[in-house]
Amino acid sequence: MTKPSLPVNSPLRRGFAVAIAAGLGVGPASAHTAQSGFVLLLPTDVYLIAGSLAVAATVIFVTVLPGATLARLFRPRRLGSLPDLSQLRAATSLIALGCLALLIVAGHLGPSDPLSNLLPLAIWTVWWICLVAVQGVFGDVWAWVNPWTGFQRLANGGGQPPLKLPAALGQWPAVVIFGLAMGFALADPAPDSPPRLAGFVAGYALFTLAGVTVFGARWLRQVECFTIMLRWFATLAPLQLRRWASIGFPGWASLRAPVPPVSGAVFIIVLLATGSFDGLNETFWWFARIGINPLAFPGRSEIIWDTTLGLIGANVLLVAAFWGCAALGVLLVRAFVADTAPSTTLAFRRLSVSLLPIALGYHIAHFFTAFLVNGQYALVALSDPLANGADLLNLGQFYVTTGFFNTRDTVQTIFRVQAGAIVIAHILGVLMAHRIADDLFTTRRAALLGQIPLALFMVLYTLLGLWLLAAPRGA
Repeated sequence: MTKPSLPVNSPLRRGFAVAIAAGLGVGPASAHTAQSGFVLLLPTDVYLIAGSLAVAATVIFVTVLPGATLARLFRPRRLGSLPDLSQLRAATSLIALGCLALLIVAGHLGPSDPLSNLLPLAIWTVWWICLVAVQGVFGDVWAWVNPWTGFQRLANGGGQPPLKLPAALGQWPAVVIFGLAMGFALADPAPDSPPRLAGFVAGYALFTLAGVTVFGARWLRQVECFTIMLRWFATLAPLQLRRWASIGFPGWASLRAPVPPVSGAVFIIVLLATGSFDGLNETFWWFARIGINPLAFPGRSEIIWDTTLGLIGANVLLVAAFWGCAALGVLLVRAFVADTAPSTTLAFRRLSVSLLPIALGYHIAHFFTAFLVNGQYALVALSDPLANGADLLNLGQFYVTTGFFNTRDTVQTIFRVQAGAIVIAHILGVLMAHRIADDLFTTRRAALLGQIPLALFMVLYTLLGLWLLAAPRGA
């Protein structure tokens, strides 16, 4: 009996092909698009080269920077003790849970237009774009608006939960759940459809509330992927408010956080890989890989398999690439330095933290233009949540504008902000990686040698991130 084969042009076969192609590299872009033709005139090649050289220069600079100087750079200054605000945070958490319930109702009963319904605007713009950025720049706002923590305290009553999650699970459940959630966001035919999104959010909320009821706070540390993600991003902020108020160079708290397990390191890399693929799958380059004409886009329902398998492939390839960088660094130390090198696993776990600013920087850059437009729609929807003519915020005749995409100066400013976010994030990542390497390896020479592969990775990823911003897009 012959084995059945897929049609040459089937989405599944294309998906397998592009899952591999996603990590093989990209060609130079010959044109650039955003919301207007003016961006075609921007010297994006200059930005790509300058940004990559800035990161490369940082790599060279830290090789001559004394380790003690870098250690002082990431040493925070303690400002003072803080009162216990856990009870107040529990109260605001319950309020946030109530607001989430109202948003789900609005998704079912409100306008069918995603740009008028408060649920998709609250989830995709206010929470996914704004809160993530605020979390990484200003600190742990999520601690106050996390809808699960207050319910967890009530459900467990201060005692032990009924069951205990095995520590051996690590954060693998969070990796899987984050992948499924991002699959919905990127591959579902209509993730911003208010009723469809309401069903997804309601299902996720019930799943999480059941989890914290049965397994307690450990569920939030091992399974609830968005709490894990937002807590990691919060460690990048200069100001940290815990038992003490402390301020320092961005990323200092990330370096002092407990070393993530292998599953936690994979989770951090998946954050970066997913964000990068979110930009890649909109480019003409990607559409060429999956055999789609971007100027005659057939609809998201036609590329579900392509997107899903491409997302999986991008994550697997980036995890493998980063593991390879860690392994090669350890091998270089063992081969050329009379030094006791750490295990590849430990290097992989510790160095993964240096990718956090890159993941955040690309998130900010990628969604900046969406925020400029959809933020206005969110303001209008908040003022008129049921689209019945209300004006709760007294906006008057407010018109959403996209005029800033129509002039060269404003488009150039937007692109500079996006490119700057990526370059600054990579520079911070280089500094953090160097600081981690100083602790990871026992000698200065070993630290410098051991991070050569990661330094090359950082420079090349800067080039990729800037290319993604400038690449022509469709759909």
